[in-house]
Amino acid sequence: MQTENINCHHHELETFKAAVYAFYHAQGRHHFPWRIQHDPYSVLVSEIMLQQTQTYRVEPKFALFMQEFPNVHVLAEASLRDVLSMWQGLGYNRRGKALWQNAQRIVHEFDGHVPSCTQTLQTFASIGPNTACSIVAFAYNKPVVFIETNIRAVYLHSFFKEQENIKDSQLMPYIEATLDHANPREWYYALMDYGVYLKKMAANPSRKSAHHAVQSTFQGSDRQIRGRIIKLMVAHGTLKKDALLALLGSERKRYETILDALVHEKMVTLCDDTLFI
Repeated sequence: MQTENINCHHHELETFKAAVYAFYHAQGRHHFPWRIQHDPYSVLVSEIMLQQTQTYRVEPKFALFMQEFPNVHVLAEASLRDVLSMWQGLGYNRRGKALWQNAQRIVHEFDGHVPSCTQTLQTFASIGPNTACSIVAFAYNKPVVFIETNIRAVYLHSFFKEQENIKDSQLMPYIEATLDHANPREWYYALMDYGVYLKKMAANPSRKSAHHAVQSTFQGSDRQIRGRIIKLMVAHGTLKKDALLALLGSERKRYETILDALVHEKMVTLCDDTLFI
């Protein structure tokens, strides 16, 4: 990545870094449990929970999840039903299943140790390049370069005030040039907290991003119905297909299509018109 393409001088970057750290030291969210303990398993759990989910929803769920599954071995040996039971309220249940599958891989293939290589982590379920780098940065304090929504907001606000439709590829050189190689973990915490602050104080800077998209309405969506199906299956464990469809309501054809997708994804199992989880 070519940092010489950055349209500002070294002292401007240093001033930026000092301002971000000053904010963090004064108003940072130091209380998050996944920040207090940096063991790789805790980081793995929190990073998958935090995908597309606000911290205020994750914080209580994280604490309960860690009580139930305190280490990767306990999680790997749990049933999918138990895992999804603890996942209720977070949404995107496939992430809960992915975390469970990842725990099994870590135990069986990596002797219970979360990999510290970003390329290896990207071979795991629900872990893309940015999540892989965030795990490595927070668990192992390695100086990797990545972007997420709050980090994006900071760089858009600070370096692209008068521009629109900015691609992440334009931001990455700035992220690389300002990275604190001595303590990347704290630097990324600071960036994220500053990004949250910026979004509250003014129009969301992320609207300037070429990748910005407004999330579709949840109420009445297929995603909501998927969640209802998983919630019912977690509660019952076993249900006849017709009984489940009756519990859902009148749109039988739509519900069958969504249920078929869940069966195909192996979120639930169908055998002789009986559903299992």
